[in-house]
Amino acid sequence: MQETPLQRGHSRLINTEEAALHLGVTPRYVRRLVSERRIGFYKVGKFVRFDPTELDLWLSDRYVRTVN
Repeated sequence: MQETPLQRGHSRLINTEEAALHLGVTPRYVRRLVSERRIGFYKVGKFVRFDPTELDLWLSDRYVRTVN
């Protein structure tokens, strides 16, 4: 199993609204990504939390390069 940045102690967990601000999208879109299992998250009791470092990695994987 791959060790996450959170397990290495790099980030604090953030909630859905903070994750939306971090990604520049709406909280509704973040909830949709979670429900479709398209983005990684932690379940803390009934709460969904995100590691900002993991969000950055997820976002960088979606970068589309331009063709020159």
